[in-house]
Amino acid sequence: MEVAAAGGHNARLVGPPGTGKSLLSHALRSLLPSMTFEEALEVTRIYSVADMLPPEEPFVQFRPFQSPHHTVSSAGLIGGGTIPRPGNVSLSHRGILFLDEANEFPTKILELLRQPIEDKTVTISRAKQTLTFPANFMLIIAHNPCPCGFYGDPNRECSCTPNMIRRYESKLSGPLLDRIDIHVDVPRVEYDKLMDDSRGEPSDVIRERVEKARHQQQQRYKSLNNVYSNADLGAGDIQDYCVLREDAKQLLTLSVRKLQLSARSYHRVLKLSRTIADLAGTELIEVSHVAEAVQYRPKSAV
Repeated sequence: MEVAAAGGHNARLVGPPGTGKSLLSHALRSLLPSMTFEEALEVTRIYSVADMLPPEEPFVQFRPFQSPHHTVSSAGLIGGGTIPRPGNVSLSHRGILFLDEANEFPTKILELLRQPIEDKTVTISRAKQTLTFPANFMLIIAHNPCPCGFYGDPNRECSCTPNMIRRYESKLSGPLLDRIDIHVDVPRVEYDKLMDDSRGEPSDVIRERVEKARHQQQQRYKSLNNVYSNADLGAGDIQDYCVLREDAKQLLTLSVRKLQLSARSYHRVLKLSRTIADLAGTELIEVSHVAEAVQYRPKSAV
């Protein structure tokens, strides 16, 4: 989640029920850096158009977090209506769009996300007018590995057949998964760890590292328009800003061939490697950064 926050990357969390997927996703908001004035102004305009600005807070200061239910309509998610209004994707601009139990969403609703993820905008056409809303958000999705939720769980036996698991997985299409940078398995937390008094790093400490990495990115891309983080890099800019050491380049070439990565996946691995290198404080992308980024590619359950 630190890597996702540092580069503005999309992420997918897969694991049995009750392992903390939703908790991690909500905690991600506390790791994100504060919005710049320009970002806050963009978000405020969207919420003003949507008539969602509270009277006591006429200027949005915190990054949005939208978590629509799986019964959401296409107009609710993307935007629409007789008089076009922003949907969840625009209301999460510069923030997080979280889809819990993503496999419960209708496939046609999930497929609507593909274009906003790529273009960072949503265009709504009506008979009298056409409006374009910004939609540059971090997509975080969480779901169980199978219908019963316990495929791969060491303590509970899965009751699903391979066909059931494949049908369940197929609700998230390959093109959509290809647009997600980080795929993470969230295992069950052992009872001993739950009862342990030791604690992990607080969000404030992690956010300091995230803010440092984001500052590096803002300085690096200050000559580019609408590029605030590594995830915003266009295909034409990746080669200029994601420079690899020779051994890292060899590992990436081998990974592309072995995993049969698409051109989009190749670019996303590069941008993710750039973020990992930023967190490590190195200008060139090293072999360990590429190795970690490749490990975040999706793995099929069956």
